[in-house]
Amino acid sequence: MGAESPAPDSPSSASPVFTGEDVELISRDVLQQGFFRLEAITLRHRLFEGGWSEPMRREVHMRKDAVGVLLYDVVGDALVFVEQFRAGAVDDPLTPWKLEFVAGLVEEGETLEDVARREAQEEAGCRVAELKHLHTYYPSPGACDERVTLFCGLIDSQGMGGIHGLEDEHEDIRVHVVSFNDAWEMMMQGRLDNAMSLIGMHWLARERASLRALPDNTPRFR
Repeated sequence: MGAESPAPDSPSSASPVFTGEDVELISRDVLQQGFFRLEAITLRHRLFEGGWSEPMRREVHMRKDAVGVLLYDVVGDALVFVEQFRAGAVDDPLTPWKLEFVAGLVEEGETLEDVARREAQEEAGCRVAELKHLHTYYPSPGACDERVTLFCGLIDSQGMGGIHGLEDEHEDIRVHVVSFNDAWEMMMQGRLDNAMSLIGMHWLARERASLRALPDNTPRFR
């Protein structure tokens, strides 16, 4: 009889072994300070098999934390997306104008819910009736310290559309109201190609029926 395969990790065995106390920060240098900050950090950390790593240098993109909102009309079974130019996608083979959820950075003194409602109003002209927390995650922890909190905002999408955004932030944002089925098809075709939208769409696919089943949805959101 061949050797048995190791059992997959259970939730308990996948719990963190190390904490921030198991990292020795040797130096920290600011390479660039603009709207965002780029730092070079030199560190070493404990190893799973014992001992310490050799000192290593890593460049880390330092950003404010962010909030995104999946704007969903439970009565119309529709989502609200915003379309805008994205500098990070300037070399995209199709287009650097991306369809995304409304999102923004957390400013000092703001709660995450404050940011969600503010960004929905600024980017889409939308008033959010209720907020549901989905996930908080690191989009790219190997190179960036940003954490993103994603909400679902329950809304009435009737009459929404047009061009929005803050002129002093150079925002030029077009609003789209898209049925869930069409949004899912866009995702499958690769048109929704950012992490926030992918995470939100899969969450909504799982929760959509229960959100729409509430008997008082029409008077609440119309």
